[in-house]
Amino acid sequence: MALARIPRLAALSALAALAACSNGSDSQPDLTQDPAVVEQGKQIFRFDTFGDETFWTDTLHMNEVVASAVDPTTALSVGLKVDSEALPAEVVQGIQNGSISLTSPDTTVALLKLNAVVGLKGTVENVNGKDTLTHLGTTCALCHSTVDNSFAPGIGKRLDGWPNDDLNPGAIIALSPALTPAQKAVYNSWGKGKYDPRFNLDGKNGPQVIPPAYGLAGIHKITSTGDGDEIAYWNRYVAVTQMGGHGSFSDSRIGVNVVNGTDDQVTSKLPALQAYQLTLAAPTPPAGSFDATAAARGKVLFEGKAGCAGCHSGDKFTDANDRLHLPSEVVSEPEPNGEPSYASRSATKMYRTAPLKGVWQHAPYFHNGTAATLDDVVNTYNVRKSLGLSGAEVADLVQYLKSL
Repeated sequence: MALARIPRLAALSALAALAACSNGSDSQPDLTQDPAVVEQGKQIFRFDTFGDETFWTDTLHMNEVVASAVDPTTALSVGLKVDSEALPAEVVQGIQNGSISLTSPDTTVALLKLNAVVGLKGTVENVNGKDTLTHLGTTCALCHSTVDNSFAPGIGKRLDGWPNDDLNPGAIIALSPALTPAQKAVYNSWGKGKYDPRFNLDGKNGPQVIPPAYGLAGIHKITSTGDGDEIAYWNRYVAVTQMGGHGSFSDSRIGVNVVNGTDDQVTSKLPALQAYQLTLAAPTPPAGSFDATAAARGKVLFEGKAGCAGCHSGDKFTDANDRLHLPSEVVSEPEPNGEPSYASRSATKMYRTAPLKGVWQHAPYFHNGTAATLDDVVNTYNVRKSLGLSGAEVADLVQYLKSL
């Protein structure tokens, strides 16, 4: 499935002149009301690699790894997802009746040819009469999309913006033959749903929970440390410094200045990409997933005795547009395993109050995943902030959080 030619490219290229990144500024115009631009951003989010095949193929040789050793069963086991809507009827039937093998890497190559593996984009060419994966790249959707499992576990309709908490990006990267044993050990230490977006720059190992990319409209600090005022800042950072896309990222606050390639494949796409992400609303809780009566009591506690609304304020449940917080103010530190404070590795050296809409969906919690459940979150606050909540009050507050 080739990415369709996108309309209005010339106009958006002109807008991209506004996207020069300097010290955290990547200011973008509001394009969320233009359906054509939003659709372009959707295609970029799902299918654009920004030219990162140079890294994933030429440097890490991941195309060779996938083609030789990653069958669909293995792929699903490390959290990769399959878009059921990209599967032709004959493929669906073949999976259902077992005529298509889920233990053959050739099937993975076939799925990549269909653009059906969420977050991976492969170039499949006929070499000596056989479909061969010649190039492989990654897209935003790899970490920030999942599926609804409507066809089978790991196979279903896309849920863009939902963090893929099943994904084990470190284990995937560690398959590369280009890495040293020491590097592989670090990557394999991260586990599911976590990624360290600084490790390849500062050499410190402190994996962070993959965050949701939904519910960000109207929020000016979109990372856990508030490094950028718009999503475009982080999109540029990830596209260039993490994915290996062709372009540049520079921020003197963290001492990072990276330039990949000579052809900028990032800047012109930032406005539309951000526009699409800003349309992704936080998901509402499933029917019957919380006790409404208890949640009502929890709301009173949230706004009163527990003091949550002091920081989780307004309709976005965050004060991030007004202030950031010192590490000494948060309950998520110290980091596990003696790792350095993540804030110390950031531009602001501080933390943003996380918005809570859709919080029921993206466990584990805190930037480092040290709270496995919402019960753990509330109990941690109760102890470290000396809130004096009873067991019943903790339970009510948890039900309120589940209702958001």
